[in-house]
Amino acid sequence: MASSVNAVSQPPIGKPLIGIPTRLDEHDAFYLRRYYAEAVVAAGGLPVYLPLIPQREYLTPLADQLHGLLLSGSNSDLDPAYYGEEPHPKLGSVIPERDETDLLLLEIAERRSLPVLAICFGMQSLNVARGGSLYQDIEAQIANPIKHEQGRPVQRPSHGIEIESESLLAQLAGASHARVNSSHHQTIKKLGRHLRVIARATDGMIEAVTDPRPDRTVLGVQWHPEIGWERDRFSQAIFRWFVIASDHFRTAPR
Repeated sequence: MASSVNAVSQPPIGKPLIGIPTRLDEHDAFYLRRYYAEAVVAAGGLPVYLPLIPQREYLTPLADQLHGLLLSGSNSDLDPAYYGEEPHPKLGSVIPERDETDLLLLEIAERRSLPVLAICFGMQSLNVARGGSLYQDIEAQIANPIKHEQGRPVQRPSHGIEIESESLLAQLAGASHARVNSSHHQTIKKLGRHLRVIARATDGMIEAVTDPRPDRTVLGVQWHPEIGWERDRFSQAIFRWFVIASDHFRTAPR
């Protein structure tokens, strides 16, 4: 019986476990759109949706089994108290469970040198976890921005980004320019520690960051590569890179 239990509890050989925190809706239901899991599966990983239970004793043993952390987007805003600001009138809804769960997971990921892919709200969480700050509302706080909340259809690439040549993102895009979808009203203001900007929108807004330390594998993007990934080679390349990095973490001696 013991061997059967062990066999069930172990992930299949060659498949890294990718943890993805969920969202929390007005009916107190944990949920997340299907695209994150489908993109990870297509890239060769095993997605695990993580309930927003911001308790260290719950998250630590769970996250210690993961080989990669994918921070999803959210329809909420990070509490500005985390970066020492009072709420702006244009601040959106705040979900404390999501903020606390993301920040705890990022703390664990940093301790374990876990590969991280941070998407939209996830990139903002990453930046704040590293001591950075956010513009609480782009239109209210930044002069002459382009439109960053595109509306529908959400998968349409709505604006261009300029990518740092020879960066990880340039390798994945196969170019120094790309067009991406956009669904956010906040963006990075002060850059967090151990982060480097590798892409900007045409109005100067930060669109992608990475961790330049040689023992870290971290990429944050402000757009949503999980939306429309089936038809977008750039998005597929991002997820494939992340799953491969997570698989290397899985198999690396420690």
